[in-house]
Amino acid sequence: MATWNKKKELESLRREYKLDHLKDSELPADPFLLFVKWMEEATASNTPDPTAMTLSTVGHEGAPSSRTVLLKKIHNKRLVFFTNFHSRKAREINKNPVVAAHFYWSELERQVKIAGEAGRLEDAESDLYFSSRPLESKVAAWASPQSEVVPGREYLENEYRKYLEKFAGSSHIPRPGHWGGYYIMPKRMEFWQGGKFRLHDRIEYSLEDKKWVRIRLAP
Repeated sequence: MATWNKKKELESLRREYKLDHLKDSELPADPFLLFVKWMEEATASNTPDPTAMTLSTVGHEGAPSSRTVLLKKIHNKRLVFFTNFHSRKAREINKNPVVAAHFYWSELERQVKIAGEAGRLEDAESDLYFSSRPLESKVAAWASPQSEVVPGREYLENEYRKYLEKFAGSSHIPRPGHWGGYYIMPKRMEFWQGGKFRLHDRIEYSLEDKKWVRIRLAP
């Protein structure tokens, strides 16, 4: 059985949080205003992959599944990401649209937890984003049967080369029908700001009768 031999080191790993705190008097009524502000600050900081979010879906018999995807758009109170429609995440969303997303910006001592429902974007929106991707990323979308079993790395590289040759010299690579966007419509958003002595700030917004209600939670 695999074990960690440095137990005392794990127990002693800790940090102090002291960069900022959330004042109730300065919080907006609309959580998206705060979320956009935090995202702007994260992208302007040294935080690696500031748009990375952990997306959790619910699969067979209620089993959760998580993975990291990249947030590509915030529009009309929706969070947008893109994936293969045959992937595990897509299959699970199609059966159960209830999802959770999590952002963690270590350098800013901040987290955002989101719960809501996901749905598929219109084809026109997926086409628009796909057209903006680098050539290599477009080809990879055609080549990878995401979440499917493959015989090895060589198979993927061969598929990539095959589609690279297929589209060589083409001025337009169409979006494959199995690839596109999903949106998350948040129903609950929690903002966490690290605080001194572990007295972190936790502000939760929940959507009730089309109106956001804000509460403060104990850390």
